[in-house]
Amino acid sequence: MGARGRGFKSRHPDCRKHRTAAPGRPAHRARPLSAPGAAGPPWRLAYTRWAESAPRLNRDPSRSTPVKSTVETLSPTRVRLAIEVPFVELEPSLKKAYREIGQQIQIPGFRKGKVPPAIIDQRVGRGTVLNEAVQEAIPQNILTAVREHDLKTLGRPEVEITEFNDGDSLNFTAEVDVRPEITVPDLSSIEVTVDELQVGDNEIDEQVNSLRERFATLKTVERPAAEGDYVQIDLRATVDGEEVPGGSASNISHEVGSKQLLPGLDEAVVGLSAGEETTFTTQLVGGDFAGRDAEVQVTVRTVKEKELPELNDEFAQLASEFDTMEELRADLRERVSRGKRVEQIYAARDKALEQLVEAAEVPAPEGVIRDEVESRKQAMVDQLERIGASMEDYLAAEEKTEEQIDAELSEAATQGVKVQLLLDTLADAEDVQVSDDEFGHEIVHRAQRAGMAPQQYYDQLVRSGTAGAVYGDVRRGKALASVMERITIKDSAGNVVSLDALREASEQEHSHEH
Repeated sequence: MGARGRGFKSRHPDCRKHRTAAPGRPAHRARPLSAPGAAGPPWRLAYTRWAESAPRLNRDPSRSTPVKSTVETLSPTRVRLAIEVPFVELEPSLKKAYREIGQQIQIPGFRKGKVPPAIIDQRVGRGTVLNEAVQEAIPQNILTAVREHDLKTLGRPEVEITEFNDGDSLNFTAEVDVRPEITVPDLSSIEVTVDELQVGDNEIDEQVNSLRERFATLKTVERPAAEGDYVQIDLRATVDGEEVPGGSASNISHEVGSKQLLPGLDEAVVGLSAGEETTFTTQLVGGDFAGRDAEVQVTVRTVKEKELPELNDEFAQLASEFDTMEELRADLRERVSRGKRVEQIYAARDKALEQLVEAAEVPAPEGVIRDEVESRKQAMVDQLERIGASMEDYLAAEEKTEEQIDAELSEAATQGVKVQLLLDTLADAEDVQVSDDEFGHEIVHRAQRAGMAPQQYYDQLVRSGTAGAVYGDVRRGKALASVMERITIKDSAGNVVSLDALREASEQEHSHEH
């Protein structure tokens, strides 16, 4: 189905071969096999194609003086560009700077945008204009040097102006991470081992019991509450006799022993009958009294116990499309098996990528990793804030230090960067292309997950400059699929695992999710 059939105007933003790295931030878990895994592809990174948005300079060829640039290799993943821009090459940027500054200032006797450069120099200073011009010229001259030296850059460059005076050449350096040279090992030599697919009766029993719990009914009982019962309760919290704002609630349904509400509540209500009350102490985690001990009065209104349905053919008909328990258990066994096959493909993928990264000795660009760690950490903070928690709360709950979290993020980011570099190299070597249909299908899929119309989602990607990231993600997914087709997968019993069977299970599981 083409873009017209999908109902939106799509054209992937980069159908040429990748000469510069363009991976970005995927927004979803990719489709099975291309990028299996509940948390999404392992190469989800924050690379920036900064140069693509760099302003282009309009030069007069008749007056052009060559810009000189040299490149120094600092490491396999980082270079330093030394660039010399003759002053005449800055004239287009100077004219633009005068024009823009002239639009921003008001001078008696002159219309906006018509202020002569000499007057602007008097009012705002020649240095201000030169600074604007330099900021305009640097990105494009870096881009020119990057293309001249055929560099595959990653992330944003760190720029230092080494020498510049009015009327003289602009000299500056730019350090930037680059894609390293990587030799991809022979994929047919890669062999991974995954767990043997075994489904025990106890696993089916767990599935049946879970289904049974879903069809349980509640019956009011005249006895003290016990673990597993459901109680209707009223709560009232005070600190030093002062009522806590928002600390009172009525008619709350709570499963005793679930630990879903306040610490200490479950222990307090065990043994209480309807109409009885007690008081317990708990530490508040939010609000004006966060960190303070509160006295909480709990009153039990009703006590109900769960009644589970009998496991017979009647239950099978109630809980499923099947007529007998035997048929229901057989279906549950197939579902568990299918889930384990999906786990096998995830495990095979992760182990294969780990082996390939190690065999290829992929280096990791420090700047990219640093930016990725910062991005992941900020995402953690944002997620915690959405649920009303802080990083300090998270560290306390996990019993970890911030240094430990940073180390974990760094390890994950490093492996993710290495995987991305490997897959990009493989995609280049095999000339992997992404068709309009493939790109459009991905847009539709992601739009559905985001609850947006495809055209709206695509337009959002274009505005944010991340459409190329989606293209890169699909391209790496195709490279990964090529890897999976050519490696050998065996289970722990020594049996060769069929990729077709794994793919079928993955697709069935994916369809079941929808």
